[in-house]
Amino acid sequence: MNRGLENIVIKGLGAHVPERVLTNDDLSKIVDTSDEWIRTRTGIGERRIAASGEATSDLCVRAAQLAIEDAKIEAKDIDLIILGTLAPDMLTPATAMFVQHKLGIKNIPCFDFGAACSGFQYGLEISRMMLLNPKYKNVLLICGDKLSSVTDWQDRTTCVLFADGAGAVVLSREPGCQCGIVDVLIGSDGEHSDILSIPAGGSREPASEQTIRERKHYWRMDGREVFRLAVQKMGESMVEILERNNLTINDINHVVTHQANIRIMDAIANRLAIPPEKARVTLDKFGNTSASSIIITIDHYRKCNVISQGELILTAGFGAGLTWGSAIIRL
Repeated sequence: MNRGLENIVIKGLGAHVPERVLTNDDLSKIVDTSDEWIRTRTGIGERRIAASGEATSDLCVRAAQLAIEDAKIEAKDIDLIILGTLAPDMLTPATAMFVQHKLGIKNIPCFDFGAACSGFQYGLEISRMMLLNPKYKNVLLICGDKLSSVTDWQDRTTCVLFADGAGAVVLSREPGCQCGIVDVLIGSDGEHSDILSIPAGGSREPASEQTIRERKHYWRMDGREVFRLAVQKMGESMVEILERNNLTINDINHVVTHQANIRIMDAIANRLAIPPEKARVTLDKFGNTSASSIIITIDHYRKCNVISQGELILTAGFGAGLTWGSAIIRL
């Protein structure tokens, strides 16, 4: 097994979802859909939606507070904040800056990064590299999005999928500890950047009357291609990371893939022969919360006493970019 990363441990973990529950029946009053249609095609039963005055940073702050509390440290002990989001509070400054201020932390570096739904794996790799520098002792990695703010509520193919939420982990160096990050694998391919995107709002298509009229500030998705590539790339990355660590699926206690669509998750499970009792699913309760979905799922099953300390977790994500990644963690 590759033990090169095991000194980087997840010292604390926290997740937060908004209070408001939006059920499939609620959605059927907004667009032409039904509970049966949504469940059959996505596996989602309900999702959480932030209040109108809530921003991505508000969700992230609560998740961060829970992770810091779980780590049994104080906010002032954090040396660096890294935030993965595709729905920032604003284009600039970075949403991490708002989180830093709300946590009451001063004079530490903070930045955002964009890897969409693969943000957890990308964030683990970035955090690991930063922790190789002895000046950083506790890194706060947050993944959070208010996806409802970039969802077209007139498009039934996308509005049934996305939800709001945030997850956070505190990562630290603990030499000699047998828990922590075992390995991380990340990749990307910009050739397919058009199959999942928010076309307007950047420098290519700045906001205008036309972009607003054409609803270009919301998700555009080629569902068939997303499905095909998600299964392919996540499946390949999971196989590769297991092989390079001399592990098989039998050695893994829990499999937590990005909670995007139950059909994608089932296809990956069939491809890797993942036993149903090892697959962890919260999609039905929380919908697709982008990069935070893996942290939210681990947190949920940990609270239910299904995931225990010392167990091996295989995670995988896939998102716009295209980006993908896998990670093996001993919690």
